[in-house]
Amino acid sequence: MFFGNYGDRIGRKATLVTTLLLMGISSTIIGLLPTYENIGIFASVLLVLLRFVQGIGFGGEWGGSVVLSIEWSSKKHRGLMGSMTQLGVPIGLLVSTAAVSLCIFFTGDSFESWGWRIPFLISILLVGVGLWIRLGIEESPQFSKMKEENLVAKQPVLEVIKEHPKTIMLAAFSRLAEQVPFYIFTAFIISYGTEQINLDKQFLTNAVLLVAVVYL
Repeated sequence: MFFGNYGDRIGRKATLVTTLLLMGISSTIIGLLPTYENIGIFASVLLVLLRFVQGIGFGGEWGGSVVLSIEWSSKKHRGLMGSMTQLGVPIGLLVSTAAVSLCIFFTGDSFESWGWRIPFLISILLVGVGLWIRLGIEESPQFSKMKEENLVAKQPVLEVIKEHPKTIMLAAFSRLAEQVPFYIFTAFIISYGTEQINLDKQFLTNAVLLVAVVYL
């Protein structure tokens, strides 16, 4: 809702640059967080806040990237180009899980103390690559035309809620049925498997890696 509003008023490109920086910078800061032993409960509070910022950025990223992909494609290939954004999920899961698996392998028992920070710190390189690509992309022709003809909505989110409430609810609950199991099988299962049924973390991480390949 937040970034959709600005994406429809200011532009897709500027919004996507902002969401990328939000996600990337917050991810890197997570890798630099002090431990509970250093600052107590504030370590957990800061982690939750940074995860929240990641989520806000991710929400704007998802919608904005789909819109930009569709608006830059021909009418014949709009569905295909819009679906390409979905490939980012399994590709991201594949790359991140592989990075974690390698860190577990190389750092061994030190993974819990400092090895987990490595993937978060390395993510700043991806931000640099993503920023370079996005700054080179021009604003979509469709949005530029709307701006020239003064057709940009002043309150886009309110207009969508007013005109398409049933579609929004249907889409939200449809995604809920997909997203809840996704996070159970890619995040919760690792902590549950290692802490409750004593499975090896490397084994579980590699299992998620295999799932990412199938998902892709």
